[in-house]
Amino acid sequence: MFTPTKYNLMNVSDGHVFEDNGWSLADPQSSKPSLIRAQYGKFQPREDLDGLYRYACWLPIKRLLKGSCAPVTYKSEGLARLLGLQNLYITFSGWNPRIGAKMRTCSFKETEAYAVLARMDDSEKRILVVQSAGNTARAFAQVCSDNKIPIVICVPQDCLRDLWFAQPLDSCVKLVAVPHGCDYYDAIALGEKLAKDPRFFLEGGAKNVARRDGMGTTVLSCAEQMGRIPDAYFQAVGSGTGAIAAWENACRLEQDGNWGKNNMKVFVAQNDPFTIMYDSWKAGSRQLLELEDAHRKVEVILAKVLSNRKPPYGLAGGLFDTLRQSHGDFFLSDNNDIIYWMMQFRNLEGYDLLPAACVAVSALAQAVKSGAVKRDEYIMLNCTGGGLIEAQRQGVVMKKPDLVLSPDTPDEEVVQRVSALF
Repeated sequence: MFTPTKYNLMNVSDGHVFEDNGWSLADPQSSKPSLIRAQYGKFQPREDLDGLYRYACWLPIKRLLKGSCAPVTYKSEGLARLLGLQNLYITFSGWNPRIGAKMRTCSFKETEAYAVLARMDDSEKRILVVQSAGNTARAFAQVCSDNKIPIVICVPQDCLRDLWFAQPLDSCVKLVAVPHGCDYYDAIALGEKLAKDPRFFLEGGAKNVARRDGMGTTVLSCAEQMGRIPDAYFQAVGSGTGAIAAWENACRLEQDGNWGKNNMKVFVAQNDPFTIMYDSWKAGSRQLLELEDAHRKVEVILAKVLSNRKPPYGLAGGLFDTLRQSHGDFFLSDNNDIIYWMMQFRNLEGYDLLPAACVAVSALAQAVKSGAVKRDEYIMLNCTGGGLIEAQRQGVVMKKPDLVLSPDTPDEEVVQRVSALF
């Protein structure tokens, strides 16, 4: 029997501490836009638990689910030699059994899914709603299928190529797509309409502490291998949630007292020309600047999972605060950079990365060249997905949408048509 993790929640904007009502996504006593943050005890990895739940002490969970895998961290030789770095550690979340990485969906989004779904009470009767641009959908679909948890996943129809699986999914997983030409923002809007009905509820995205703390296990994995908090952290971002989570766990590790001082600079990157957060950061603006012709730019970029038009950027505790507090910065990588680093990384490290992870590799190379990081610093490169070639070697099954709905569909019709799927 698993004993639920003990924790409190804190409003990042004012420090107000309160208890979780079971699925708190915000401070009920505050109207100011702010993330909430979980507060835990000492960092004590669980040697008696497998996979991601090794880090149960810093996950807001009530139960354990089967099939999880923790991120894997190792000290780089090939890429480190090319870049001239003495202490480059790669944290990989994907499929590469040779190094112990066995995330079947090839993405660190599995860390989110296993944490979020374990935060749910096993007696929950409502149906969870998740919105995604691809990798999150694949992760939640797989975990829910394996553990028989009903879910509705809203995705853009243009991202259906990412909905591949080794075997057919359980019928508890329902996929609702928005038509061709729509993007992740439209999938979010559709999910919000569905969640207006009390039979459904939203996962919450970045506001869900379980999602962030699941993603934050990447830093815990790296700190264990380094024996300290990294000096610099690199990741590609669509929403920035993973980078926020990394900073939160670096702060927790400093407070824990056994991992040194938190001097970790957070460096993030986007796929040019989808540059909404990059442009806003470089302009010194907490508010997101408008991105012109956003739909076309989503179509152009290779790393389509980095195309969130509604990221948690400016609210208290969001990506703007993370970069400012960590003295970090933003980089850009275009499609040619991605292709170059996909080939280089496979040659140097022995396995393939997804396009988004190659954006992070490109950012690291740019930071080394510009002097933003020193060659003897302890650097964490968060490679958020890969191993697709090996994982798909035995063939895949594509998940077709159970329903295609326009984001302009009236609320009542959305609820009626989706409800009929169950």
